[in-house]
Amino acid sequence: MQKVPKSDENRVKPVFDTTLQMKDLLEKSSAKTRDADIEQLNALIELRGKQLEQLTPPYNEEEKKLGQELIPINDRVQDLMQSIFSELKKEIRQVKKQKSSNQKYINPYKNVQVMDGMYLDKKK
Repeated sequence: MQKVPKSDENRVKPVFDTTLQMKDLLEKSSAKTRDADIEQLNALIELRGKQLEQLTPPYNEEEKKLGQELIPINDRVQDLMQSIFSELKKEIRQVKKQKSSNQKYINPYKNVQVMDGMYLDKKK
């Protein structure tokens, strides 16, 4: 039988703090600082993953309470990450479209496959 940790050592607190840092970072993120924010976010995700691996049951009442408070914050973090991911996909599509538009402007007849004016001799 596993022993319940002492009440003064809350093992969920580091995970809670890291998740709050992630939420704050995502809420303050802008298009200009997105690359740096994503790097910081990746580091925080790795840190939180290690912290989560160290959490093993049983949990004391304080840890359970903090875990319940963590759930809506984690959901908010996931929503913010999803919106940033959607913005990135949208920007990538725009860049690809702009690139193809620029190519069409530079060489408009590159992909034209018209057979007009050609004489095909079917006899041998």
